This record gives sequence, structure tokens and C-alpha cells, in this order.
Amino acid sequence: MTRNASPLLLDLPVGPLGADMDAVTAADRGDIAGIWSTEVGHDPFLALVPVAQQTERLVLGTAIAVTFPRSPMVHAQTAWDLHRVSRGRFILGLGAQVRAHNERRYSVAGDHPVERMQDAIRAIRAIWSCWQEGGKLSYEGQYYHHTLMTPFFNPGPLDLPNPFPKIYLAAVSERMLDLAAREVEGIHLHPLHTRGYLADIVHARCAEGRAERTVAGDIELSASVMIAAGSTDEEIASLREQFRGQIAFYASTPAYRHVVEHAGYGAICDDLHRMSVRGEWDTMPSLIPDALLDDVVIAGRWKDIPALLNDRYHGLVDRVTPYIAADVPGWLAVARELGSMGQK
Repeated sequence: MTRNASPLLLDLPVGPLGADMDAVTAADRGDIAGIWSTEVGHDPFLALVPVAQQTERLVLGTAIAVTFPRSPMVHAQTAWDLHRVSRGRFILGLGAQVRAHNERRYSVAGDHPVERMQDAIRAIRAIWSCWQEGGKLSYEGQYYHHTLMTPFFNPGPLDLPNPFPKIYLAAVSERMLDLAAREVEGIHLHPLHTRGYLADIVHARCAEGRAERTVAGDIELSASVMIAAGSTDEEIASLREQFRGQIAFYASTPAYRHVVEHAGYGAICDDLHRMSVRGEWDTMPSLIPDALLDDVVIAGRWKDIPALLNDRYHGLVDRVTPYIAADVPGWLAVARELGSMGQK
């Protein structure tokens, strides 16, 4: 299954509030398509405030904000403000997070994540509709209930051609993929993936959900990609080995097991999980075979990265984001070359 003939878009990740703004403004002047902020140790929304204020062209969004620790009202209000400040360029990227983190790190309920996520998404859209179109706020869902909106707390409509922010959903399990295919504009694809997984699982679930979509347009796919780009063989090899460790970490988590199984290496997941419980992080990467590493990681000289990305992802996803993006001039050149490729 292929998508369209448009050039593959390249996005960049941004660090916490106050970081990387020189890189962001350079990206806005160049061929980078978007900026994503993630919730790892820092609030993902705050980092996007200066991005919204100091750029003119870039799409900006969360990839992702953890959903359940925040009320749908909080998500709706923060997204509304960022959409307003960015003049219609904000995407609300949501993710469920694993149950242990919801319950033990955030101290919120983490059961029934698919049903809870569907309810949150519908509640957020109901709140936005109240603000934009007027009328009474009357959302009664399985987990969320929003029935009060007085004029004092209503931010009012947005004077934008596209007043409602798009919603992207991080989806790994088939049930979450099914939900995304029905309910949201886009999917954030986890960096632990292979081309076969995208073609056989993600595209299949999206195709089955197309008839039940509640939003306009086909679903957009955004992939975070482990890319070992460098100027020397030593630099490339070092980054490649870093990613071996990252793959070991992800593969030790039961939620990602089916991705590894699809690639034919499910047998290592149990060992990795046991090792993670024992804290044997330093030895876990040795279990990741080179063949799996090559299926997940793109590695090469800077000049070769555009073609490698295009060969693997063109026609399968709409946009890609390097998992690590320290060398901004290098990525600007990659984005420029990708834009010139188009249909192969």
C-alpha cells in the first residue's frame, strides 16, 4: 500500500523551554517542515510557546503530551492558545503512556487506555466546538464529563481558516491504531518500527478504519526515526551502537513486543525484560542482532541520508523526524534534498 507522490517531509525535535531557538529559527528559514516537542522530563507545551511566537511557517506540535494526567479541558485550553499564537499551525499530539507510569509516576488511572483515550479525544473536540461555534457545553462520556462553560471562562472563537487544531495520536497496539484510524487526523509512529511493520500492520489498520473515520481526510503518518548520520565511519558506528541500546530498552517493554515479533526476533524480548528487571542495562544491547538494528536504524554519511530515507519511507509515511537531531545544518541539507526528490 502506498500513499501519495508528495515529497517526504522532514521535521525536527525541540528541547525544553528556552533551548534550541537558534536552531528553530534556522529551520523556519529553511526546508524543515515542522517542530515537535515531547514529554520526557519537561513540559511539552511550554517549549512550543517561543516556537509559536518566533516562527512564521513551521508546523509545531507535541509528540507527545501524555493524555491522562491532564483533564481534557486542560488539553483543550492549552492547544487552543498555542493554535492562536501560532496562527493555526499547532497539532495536539497525544499518547497514553504505559499503565505503570500513569499509575505510579503520575498517580492517575491507567486502565482501559483505548476507551479512555477515545473519550478524552471526543471531550476535547466537544470543548473546542463549544468555544468556536457557541452553544451549551454538554459532553457526557464514559470517563469524562464536561457540562459547564460560563462566558467568563470561555476563550471565544479563533479567527482562523482552520480554527480546530489537528490531533495526532501515538499508536503502537492494533487497538490504538484502530482508534487513531477512526478518530484523529494523524498517527505518531514510535521509533521502534520496521518498514514491514508499517506496511503490514499500520497501513492495514488504517485501511480498515477508513470507512469509520469521524474526521475529514486520510490519516497522516509521522514517524520518529533512529538515524545514525555522520561524516566519518567512526561517528556513524558510534551512533549506531547508541541506537542498539535504545532498541534493547524499548524491546524490553511488553507494549512493544509485537513490533519485534513481527520482525522475527520476538524470542529476545523475554530475556531483555528479565534483564531490565535485574537492572542489567549495560549488557542488554548485546542481545540486539545486527539484522534487527539494520531494519530499524538508518545509517550512513550525510550525503546518503536523503536517499536512504526516501527509499525506506516514501509512500509509507508523510513525514519523518530524526530521533536525535544535533547537527541542524546537516538536517537542513537533508530536508532540502528530500524536497527535490518527490516521486521516485
